[in-house]
Amino acid sequence: MGTDAENQSADVVRWLLDGDVSVQFQTYRDLLDEARPDLRSRIATEGAGAMILLAGDRGGWGRGFYEPKWTCTHYSLLELRDLAICQGEPMCTDAVATALRAHIGEDGGFNPADSVKESDVCMNGMFLAYASYFGADALALHSVVDFLLNQQLSPGGFNCRFNRSGAKTASVHSTTSVIDGFAEYLLRGFSYRNEDVRAAIDTAAEVMLDRRLYQRRTDGEPIRAEFTRFHVPPRWHFDVLRGLDVLHSAGVTHDPRLTDALDIVRKRRRADGRWVGSAQYPGKTHITYPRAGTPNRGVTLRALRVLRHFATLGESERPDQDPQ
Repeated sequence: MGTDAENQSADVVRWLLDGDVSVQFQTYRDLLDEARPDLRSRIATEGAGAMILLAGDRGGWGRGFYEPKWTCTHYSLLELRDLAICQGEPMCTDAVATALRAHIGEDGGFNPADSVKESDVCMNGMFLAYASYFGADALALHSVVDFLLNQQLSPGGFNCRFNRSGAKTASVHSTTSVIDGFAEYLLRGFSYRNEDVRAAIDTAAEVMLDRRLYQRRTDGEPIRAEFTRFHVPPRWHFDVLRGLDVLHSAGVTHDPRLTDALDIVRKRRRADGRWVGSAQYPGKTHITYPRAGTPNRGVTLRALRVLRHFATLGESERPDQDPQ
């Protein structure tokens, strides 16, 4: 017989495998090291992925590309990527191609807002993430990459107000979104300015690490309490779990400056080995998510994924400490 911890872990994995097909696929892929293309192919026809696809058509979702939150084309594509839907899904590839034809601004960034001259950095990070994931034309992405690289602040981070009001301090929201987009771009094999992109990831990650992801530099307290609560899907927002997951995808490994963030993840684990999610960000959604404060498979999957990736970092999870 296994230990109580081993039995609990096995129970949690079984619970994940009883969830949405996208959670099943990612559990096999990320926690059990097992490829399940049969499950991935079902994300478009079952559960959350199918519901989002059915809410749109070959022209996209919502009223234009960015309205309304969270059921517009932009956030629908972002969520489908998070669900790990097949990269060649026609509705998604068509929507990305259409966006690149119709919504590249004068500054080279992705900009669906005709009334605003400056492209939004945070939005461009998200756009690059799902555009790369869904196999956008490489040449069409060049100007987006150029735009983002030109928006990097001298310490290494990003802020969506930099090109509008001259902001000089990095935003954790914008910096996380851009790291995510750049990491996906490299993962999918795009080569244009890849060395510059890698360098930008590394310096932006340093900015996040210097803040321990979520802390004020002055006193080490959370920049905002909301950053220590977990949300799936995170949308454009930062929280500790999203930050850790993005740094994981960007290739960051064992850095002691992540210890405090990982401790938050560990301490939020319930006695039954599962995690709960916080309230969803206000706005209409395609699907209904678990109620705040109840066990959440999406949050639990991401928490286990980051703890597994950073498994050798920190000594806070000791046998004499019970999960909280």
